Amino acid sequence: MGRGPSIAGRKGVQDAKRGQIFTKLIREIGVAARNGGGDPKTNSRLRLAMDKSLAMNMSKDVIERAIKKATGELDGINYEEIRYEGYAPGGIAVLVDCLTENKLRTVAEVRHAFSKCGGNMGSEGSVAFMFKKLGVITFEPGSDEDKITEIAIDAGADDVVVYPEDGYIDVIATPENFESVKTAMDAASLKYIEAEVTMRADNDIAVEGDVAKQVVKMLSMLEDLDDVQNVYSNAELGEDAYS
Repeated sequence: MGRGPSIAGRKGVQDAKRGQIFTKLIREIGVAARNGGGDPKTNSRLRLAMDKSLAMNMSKDVIERAIKKATGELDGINYEEIRYEGYAPGGIAVLVDCLTENKLRTVAEVRHAFSKCGGNMGSEGSVAFMFKKLGVITFEPGSDEDKITEIAIDAGADDVVVYPEDGYIDVIATPENFESVKTAMDAASLKYIEAEVTMRADNDIAVEGDVAKQVVKMLSMLEDLDDVQNVYSNAELGEDAYS
């Protein structure tokens, strides 16, 4: 299992405007609260969204307003969750998760990004079968691999992967066990740089040269759309793809 999608996703977040990140986080908080209730103690999706928002220095007042709008205490917009699927250049599979109040606008913008960068949208289920939903906790190079592994396995993680090319460490868990593994890491004072429930491809495809640059262009264009929450692909990309 390669780290291409994770690296691309992280780069996209780093390059995005702060206000755009806040907009996406607020939408995620709202949908999580609407679907699972406004109490983070009993709603793990909401708790994770709140953790991400606080890590980005979003104020607690903004978070509370988003929750109250979603639960009906304040007037707000109801966003719908939609997933689009398709292919980038080089036969790269792409999933695009959106939250929108205007499906016609969103599908038009997503289709434009695919076609402009040499890709094409597919039908529902055309590429989703290539991905699995997983909990992933990522640690920086130089982290205590032995301690991380011990805590992870005891807490119910499925795997601990150390990437020799850059030294990052990923703890992999099922979505059901993710929260308990994350809690165990916090209790052990193990500092991670990212913790999320995400989609990972079963097998990554290496792309190079101009094709890789086109893939990065397309993924970045999708990530920059206001209605897009997450973009996943099975592309394995080298550093030259971003140059």
